[in-house]
Amino acid sequence: MAAEARGRRLLSRGKTAVKRKWPDSNSGLPEERQRGKLGSIPAPGPAPCRSHVSGAVTYLRPCGVSGAVAGLLLLGTRCVPCVRCASAEAGSASCGAMARVWQQPFLNVFRHFKVDEWKRSTKEGDVAAVTDKTLKCTVYRVRGSVSASNYIQLPKTSTQSLGLTGRYLYVLFRPLPTKHFVIHLDVSTEEFKSTATWLQFPFICEAGTPREGVASPGARWTCLQLDLHDILLVYLHRCYSHLKGVRLCASMLVRNLYTSDLCFNPAVTVAEARRAKLPVTPMPREMAFPVPKGESWHDRYVHIRFPSGSSHVPSKLVQKSGFPPEAVLVGHVPRLLPSPVACSKPAWDSRALMVQKHDPAASRWAPSMPRPLPEVSMSCERSEVSHVAGPGGCIQEPSAWAEATDEHAAGDGLHVSAGQPTVEPAAPEDAAPHESPGRKQSLPEAALGKKRFQQRSFLPDPILRLKGVIGFGGHSTKWALWTPDGAAVVYPCHAVVVVLHVETREQRLFLGHTDKVSALALDGSGSLLASAQARPHSMLRLWDFQTGSCLALFRSPVHTICSLSFSNSGELLCGVGKDRHGRTTVLVWGVAQLGRGGEAIILAQAHSDADVQVFRVAFFDEARMASCGRGNVRLWRLRGGVLRSCAVDLGEHHALEFTDLAFGPAQDGHTLYVCSRSGHILEIDHQRMAVRHARRLLPLQTPRDPLAQKQTFSSGPGIAISSLGVSRSACAVGSEDGYLRLWPLDFSSVLLEAEHEGPVTSVRVSPGGLRVLSTTSSGHLGFLDVPSQEYRMLVRSHTAPVLALAIERSRGQLATVSQDRTVRVWDLATLQQLYDFMSPEEAPRAVAFHPTQPTFFCGFSSGAVRSFSLESAEALVEHRCHQGAITSLAASPDGRFLFSACSRGALAQYHSGAPRCRVLRVAANVVCQEACPSSSIMVVSRDSRLLAFVGPSKYTVSVVDTASLDELLKVDVSALDLAGSCLDSAVALCFGPSPPSHLLVSTSSNTITVLDARSGRVVRQLSCGHPAACASLALSADGRFLLTAAERAVRLWDYATQAGLSCQVWATLPPQVYIGHSEPVQAVAFIPNQQQLLSVGDAIFLWDILVPRESWSPGSVQGAPRPPLTCEAGPGAGELDGVASGARAPPRQVSVSPPALPPEPGLCAEPPEGFDGAVFPSDESHGPEDLHQASGPSVLVQKEAGRADDGACGVTGGPWDLGRRPHPCGWPRACSTVGARARTLARPDSYRHFTARYKASSLAQGLSLPPAGDEWLRLKAVVGYNGNGRTNLVWSPDTGFFAYTCGCLVVVEDLHSGAQQHWLGHPEEISTLALSHDAQVLVSASGGSGTASRCQIRLWDVPRGSCRQLLSHHDSAVQALAFSPDDRLLVTLGDCGDGTLALWSTATCELLSSTRLPEPVHSMAFSPWHASELACVGRGVLTLQLLWGQAGDVSLQANREPVPEEAGGFELSSLCYGAPPLLYCGSSEGQVSVWDTRAGRCFLAWEADDGEIGVLLCSGTWLVSGSNTRRLRLWAVGAVSELWCRGSGARSSSVFLERELTLDGAVVSAVFHDSMDMGVVGTTAGTLWYVSWAEGTSTRLISGHRSKVNDVAFSPNESHCATCSDDGSVRVWCVASTELLIQFQVLSQSCLCLAWSPPSCGRPEEEHVAAGYSDGTLRVFSIARSAVELKMCPHAAALRALAFSADGQTIISGDKDGLVAVSRLRTGMTFRVLSDHRGAPICTLQSTRKECGDFGAEGTDLWLAASGDQRVSVWASDWLRDHCELVDWLSFPAPGLTEVRVPAAPWAQCPRLPPCTVPPQVPGCLPPSLAAFCPWDPAVLVCAGLGVYPEVVFYSLRQKQVVEKIPLPFFAVSMSLCPGAHLVAIGFSERMVRLLDCASGAVQDFAGHDDSVQLCRFAPSAQLLFTAAHSEILVWEVTGR
Repeated sequence: MAAEARGRRLLSRGKTAVKRKWPDSNSGLPEERQRGKLGSIPAPGPAPCRSHVSGAVTYLRPCGVSGAVAGLLLLGTRCVPCVRCASAEAGSASCGAMARVWQQPFLNVFRHFKVDEWKRSTKEGDVAAVTDKTLKCTVYRVRGSVSASNYIQLPKTSTQSLGLTGRYLYVLFRPLPTKHFVIHLDVSTEEFKSTATWLQFPFICEAGTPREGVASPGARWTCLQLDLHDILLVYLHRCYSHLKGVRLCASMLVRNLYTSDLCFNPAVTVAEARRAKLPVTPMPREMAFPVPKGESWHDRYVHIRFPSGSSHVPSKLVQKSGFPPEAVLVGHVPRLLPSPVACSKPAWDSRALMVQKHDPAASRWAPSMPRPLPEVSMSCERSEVSHVAGPGGCIQEPSAWAEATDEHAAGDGLHVSAGQPTVEPAAPEDAAPHESPGRKQSLPEAALGKKRFQQRSFLPDPILRLKGVIGFGGHSTKWALWTPDGAAVVYPCHAVVVVLHVETREQRLFLGHTDKVSALALDGSGSLLASAQARPHSMLRLWDFQTGSCLALFRSPVHTICSLSFSNSGELLCGVGKDRHGRTTVLVWGVAQLGRGGEAIILAQAHSDADVQVFRVAFFDEARMASCGRGNVRLWRLRGGVLRSCAVDLGEHHALEFTDLAFGPAQDGHTLYVCSRSGHILEIDHQRMAVRHARRLLPLQTPRDPLAQKQTFSSGPGIAISSLGVSRSACAVGSEDGYLRLWPLDFSSVLLEAEHEGPVTSVRVSPGGLRVLSTTSSGHLGFLDVPSQEYRMLVRSHTAPVLALAIERSRGQLATVSQDRTVRVWDLATLQQLYDFMSPEEAPRAVAFHPTQPTFFCGFSSGAVRSFSLESAEALVEHRCHQGAITSLAASPDGRFLFSACSRGALAQYHSGAPRCRVLRVAANVVCQEACPSSSIMVVSRDSRLLAFVGPSKYTVSVVDTASLDELLKVDVSALDLAGSCLDSAVALCFGPSPPSHLLVSTSSNTITVLDARSGRVVRQLSCGHPAACASLALSADGRFLLTAAERAVRLWDYATQAGLSCQVWATLPPQVYIGHSEPVQAVAFIPNQQQLLSVGDAIFLWDILVPRESWSPGSVQGAPRPPLTCEAGPGAGELDGVASGARAPPRQVSVSPPALPPEPGLCAEPPEGFDGAVFPSDESHGPEDLHQASGPSVLVQKEAGRADDGACGVTGGPWDLGRRPHPCGWPRACSTVGARARTLARPDSYRHFTARYKASSLAQGLSLPPAGDEWLRLKAVVGYNGNGRTNLVWSPDTGFFAYTCGCLVVVEDLHSGAQQHWLGHPEEISTLALSHDAQVLVSASGGSGTASRCQIRLWDVPRGSCRQLLSHHDSAVQALAFSPDDRLLVTLGDCGDGTLALWSTATCELLSSTRLPEPVHSMAFSPWHASELACVGRGVLTLQLLWGQAGDVSLQANREPVPEEAGGFELSSLCYGAPPLLYCGSSEGQVSVWDTRAGRCFLAWEADDGEIGVLLCSGTWLVSGSNTRRLRLWAVGAVSELWCRGSGARSSSVFLERELTLDGAVVSAVFHDSMDMGVVGTTAGTLWYVSWAEGTSTRLISGHRSKVNDVAFSPNESHCATCSDDGSVRVWCVASTELLIQFQVLSQSCLCLAWSPPSCGRPEEEHVAAGYSDGTLRVFSIARSAVELKMCPHAAALRALAFSADGQTIISGDKDGLVAVSRLRTGMTFRVLSDHRGAPICTLQSTRKECGDFGAEGTDLWLAASGDQRVSVWASDWLRDHCELVDWLSFPAPGLTEVRVPAAPWAQCPRLPPCTVPPQVPGCLPPSLAAFCPWDPAVLVCAGLGVYPEVVFYSLRQKQVVEKIPLPFFAVSMSLCPGAHLVAIGFSERMVRLLDCASGAVQDFAGHDDSVQLCRFAPSAQLLFTAAHSEILVWEVTGR
């Protein structure tokens, strides 16, 4: 799908269309659009501006317990990125201080929202008001069989919010007996995260008769008290903000809801508490339940409080003495930890839901309030923050940022030197008289800190100065003021106050606020500026406007100040806010003495019940004021220190919401103008206090509108007016329709009109009246010049936090992406916007500029990556190779490559050298999926050679080659700090200048580690000292400065100077710290000129670096980079020596795999006792220049016969160190200090090397294997060939033996009959095969299992079909196997991760020799003429001569010949021997070279292919070559022997190409007859081809899917079956022969589900196969015609399940969004869509023909749907009558975190890491919901994967209860029920299949898969079972039962 984007270049002075209107004209100029639209995929809807938590309290009826009431507390977080305030005591915009106060001490929710009127709430289903006899009042009864259809919801729509800030929610309700009920909560948090988490707290509350398990007929009224604050804090580590919505679902009686910040005790009355002086808060009378005299409250009612005061809750049955003996509470242990925290002990496993029922006898008067969390002790001058002991003994670090200082210097950044325990103030002489409470530093301490800092710092202080900001607003966009001279405007940019000169565009900045500025005021003379920030209580600053110094800093006694106003003389300052009780408070300060050393004092304070939004002091009398708000306009007067007010009689306008006011001009001193949101403008005579005139702004009516009606003054919708301003002759009005209108004072006609892109929020008229300043909610600030009738744009800004930035070096441009869904391009010289692209459907996440072309790239939340042209402002190309949201983009500095990473862990490589970039590679599961979107999680080195990223886990940093994506290095950052209390994870990365090649890693433990990017060695570490990790890093181009960002601060380090200091000095040398951002800084970067830097977060900050340019030169003293000294973070030399000598102390290590380093000669040592294969890097490294690699005469490599513990690898002078005696016990010998195996080789760029497919599964242990001969299943056939293997195909033409691999199986097939044998035993995917020359022994190699980390090599006895011997030596994959010509020897070659060549005796299976190779070897072969000669190819030809000793040991004589330049100088990738003494070698660039093995030289080469040649076979005069270009070629090489005799005169023209075939994939395996006329070839597409050169044909022998198989469906007569795969293909097979008959292919889509039509009138020609695809389309294929019959698109999301109706005329389809569509097969029309499962993917659909009268429903079909949220619905339908009715609805609790485990990849595992437990709340991590109708009892549902425990559940539709449960060892991922016997086949992610006999309960387990068994399906005849794991399909014959 091509994306279209349109953008228009914006002028430096953006214009808004200005319309000039005359009394007789309504025409105007057309609007000028300045936005471009990005993307074309619609988004689900606008995301809320704050994070929120959706939760539910669900009471389920427990299985097997009649009459009990079961409950499940579900809290699910769906957090969208929001702005989290930095102080610990903040509120939010939606539920701030003003909203909190009026809700105290408690709030009656039903009364406040008038539930009885149903205007602000809604009801659905059976909801009625009834009178309860117990309470003797009206309650609401909610009942119904389906909870989702019967409910009361507050507020009315989900887009609204209740805004209830009370900590406790009290629900007064009574559950209906024997019924379940649901309570959904929608809660908002204050977190800056984007996660999806569900918390589940199941419990059962039983009450009633003494007989256990039976409840009483009536349940008791209950007071459910939920502590929302503690729930979110304890279980999610999030801060509660407010309650957004409540839904009360059937079945219950509910009296009311209440919210409060007080913890009430319902059992205590007010009188009792006063009389006994109890330390509790009694329940208010309005909330209390009535208790008859003489009775106990606990005997009649129930009080449940969650969570309780204890952090440890028992998981077993809890008996409370306060209840009758039969009352029981059951609490399940939730293992809930959505994000890792530092825990002192594993206390989270014991946390459970505790339902507290108060004991009236014991401790009745104890306070029921939970214990408060300890307060955070913070000191702004210290770099360390006190830890907070959280629940369960966990250590929590507060994320709040204390206000650092009160000083300010105009124009400079607020600077704090915060490296050590002291802070050096930026300007001590400007210190405010009132110190901040967070500040605890004395002046002597500050002086001492300054002295220490100056002694250590080599930088100017301060070195940064804030030059300019790009941004406007923050708290609101209504504050913008003119200066008295009209030459500049004053406006807030979050926490910065900006003065912008309108002509020169110069900025003057006022810094000092630590939170967003909420109000501004400037006095009439322009000497005093007042600003208030939004943190309660509001902090006010008074500034000297001319000098920029802060005159006063003080706190106001009210919460967020919404309005400030100076008197004209500047002696009085008035402010409006709300106190802690929610009352409107007006304050008047006297500020006359500020300039003369005095303080601001409160002169008057008044409280009012009226709402006040705007407050103004009259310009003509500073003792008179006016205010307006909702429903009132008031006049105020200050007299005698008392402030009094009087309301204006508004008459019929008393209900209006007034938004702004302005006093009339001086000549009319009695008029006050007030505007309202309904469009009214009132002229008020403030002397008579009466309305003089009332006017209303109405929308223009078009005469052509037939429905237009005449609107009166009071009817019809008016245009909301947000602000107005008055000059001498005109009134400027700004409205929410985006217009700024200029009217005469009589409002007779519009003089001028300017249209904006968003609603106008404020209007200010300049002092001269010739300019009108306006602001908009879209972040625009500009003014209308009245004389010229021109609108000039001053500021454009993002309206939400900026997420990422990118800098264009040649043009000086900046690109930013924001949460406001825009991408903007700025000019760094002028700070003006050049381009503005908007993406309403999908959010941009990352941005990157092309280094050389006028292009930038943008990644989106949909996974799309698009490139845009800056010249044409349009989209060039779109790529959709990602399935998750883009998290990072990185472009190589040379412009060749672009890289993108997504939230699903995929890494994509693009070729960006051309104008339209294209995708080169996509690697899955390599990037961390938990990383937040950031440009710092993936970086490219400055020489464009290395790419570093965080992944595959957050504990690992990987470095790969940018061209090939081959892994060069992997560093386990969690091992860098072994003393830490928690595992370190990587947060941000940055490459340093090259050379030296350093990689800087910011970790979660607040340290920055500098690594050697080539070896992984720790160079040094830096402790940042602040409570949060560095989210972004940047290093200047010359390596002089290091820039870091953490929370809201920017730190600058003298990196070059610190590199030359000792470790101790460098560790304590502090940075310079600069604040100014009000939100966390998201990214930092240096500008290419290196004289400025950028920081982005809430706004864009541009900083000047105050260092002279000449001091940056390399020759200068200060600026010269010094060679860094090593500051090792690991052990010393002694520790490493201890490891080498067998010490058991665990060394401090950096897990590196694999560094591109050759081996080192050195001492050898035995591995220590208990050696587990772990290797450690050495401190030394030698490059290739250290190794003498001459091509001279051969040198004998000898071995010393010394002791095993001190033997040496003695080399007498050869080119390579090759000889190593194997350890007598099989342990590898370690060379150098810690082992030669640590010297793993860099992975070469060759497709010849085997790479095991990544698997998230692990092999199960302790299987219930059946006894031999009593198996219920027998493996009959394997469908598919492993195209991922290399040389995994063998064939002996003489004996007819033919074998290949599929997964972990060796498949032996008879080519004549097609019968198969299957050799099992390997635990992992088989990489390669080799067959002995006599065809008696077959060797196979695979990776090791989880318990054995080494590879397995199995020797199979071919005649017997059994395993002879199991060998183990190589650490990683085996690259190749080869037998000697006499079959006495076997050689095995490890891949680049192992780098060893092992020689074995086939007779004794003894390891004879093991050789470490110093460079990658791609292929090897024994010489057919000499059994002791072996050849290997890589960078050259290596010939090894085997020399036998007298004791039977083997020595190696080696000789290496490099590839000559005449032959191209490329690496050799394949080889084969020809006629003596010729050796043919294929290269990585397609050349074939011929070598003389006697002379050791290459004498002939020719171009044989365009790609890498991976297969070469030669016999006689014929040579076969296969390459990755899919070409197989036959060459006539008979004349090569004659050419060899000619020597230098040889020419390639004598070599002829005889035949050529193009196959379906790269050639990976081939075997031919000696005559070379026929053979078998394997390709990466998973196909085996029979090739006949005589006929020039290729025929498929074996075919399979190349991607994951998703579904299988059978024809009614079982003659055929169909499979579908992620590769987009649908394949139809013959069941009897497993031959492929038909293949339907859809490009660029994945086929996810299948369904075969049921028998229709017995005509096979009408059989159809329906297939669902990832783009939401559904295709119907005709089997008889082999064509597509129908294509329709019933869904917008990917289809997950399909089912035909019983008559075959209707198709039911379900998608990943939970929608179920019903469509007609003949017409393709979708006639019904069911949304009951919306929000969770549909996992299963099944339909069967069944009369539904037994279940109380009408219909001919019974069908079910199961969704991923653990819910199953059963429906009865008659589609011909368009009837569909719900029969039953099942809802199960989801398993906890520790119950769903996904093991990490083998190459991502670390000994220190805990098991990789993936939160089940993340989509795709929960086991699939499996459900099916039982074939032997259609009234029973069989479910698996549902519920808390792994089990198979049998649910009776008639009895409406679970009738049987069968436990399972693991959670099921697939299930199928046998149509015949009572058998259930279950597939597990542990690579096994379990067959369960439901009648007897017996089980049998079967292995054979090498990955998760995602598919099980019985054939209709019950004789066959199909199972699939990834792309392999196994066909089992059901033999038993």
